[in-house]
Amino acid sequence: MRASLLQVAVNEDEPVESRRRRVAALVRDQAGADLVVLPELWTTGAFAYEAFGAEAEPLEGPTHEAMAKAASEAGVWLHAGSVPERAADGTLYNTSLVFSPSGELAESYRKIHRFGFDKGEAVLMGAGEDLVTVRLPDTVVGVATCYDLRFPELFRGLVDAGAETFVVPAGWPERRRAHWTLLARARAVENQAYVLACGTAGTHAGVPQAGHSVVVDPWGEVLAEAGSGEEVLTVDFDPATVAGTRDRFPALKDRALGLDRPRR
Repeated sequence: MRASLLQVAVNEDEPVESRRRRVAALVRDQAGADLVVLPELWTTGAFAYEAFGAEAEPLEGPTHEAMAKAASEAGVWLHAGSVPERAADGTLYNTSLVFSPSGELAESYRKIHRFGFDKGEAVLMGAGEDLVTVRLPDTVVGVATCYDLRFPELFRGLVDAGAETFVVPAGWPERRRAHWTLLARARAVENQAYVLACGTAGTHAGVPQAGHSVVVDPWGEVLAEAGSGEEVLTVDFDPATVAGTRDRFPALKDRALGLDRPRR
């Protein structure tokens, strides 16, 4: 498979609609890739909390329309990152959109773990409840978003649902960049899966972004890593490596603890 991670620069001086058009063109440029990935909240910026309400859109809003068209024109599977979704009851969610090469919405995922503790996303947005996987022709993708990366139980749940490749869009800050790479490698090793982690570049709401999108194989080896600026990171990887790794080193079969284990 060929994957292209679009590490988009999100800066406050670029209007949202202009960025939406620019990113759609970047997606179209990836014709020939199997999978294209965008970052978290690239329309607004993950730390631009005051923009969440103003720029929130329904699931089938302008970003859905633009990305569906771009995926169809490029003929690619597109994880379109996430957008601030406004549900019918008014609740905001950090929602990821995954499109098929025909431009159909294959799945959506509402971020389960909201960042901010007692402020920001944690109080402005609702929490998702459902684990989401997407079956591509050559692999099963497990979907997670940014802060989710710190919660290994979510990824183990995705493995139980059949995931072989994790796609993680993010708006990760530069000041915690070391955690970003460490956690991506940890999730790959412990689950014997690929991790495709796509971050943003630029600065929004005064928070410099880490960039450094990364692709990690099931042994925790970094196959490719971006720099700090806007960049398209393209990598070829073999999804069959997951089954081979799990067969040769069957650590997942030795799991002894689980949520259903009796407690004293």
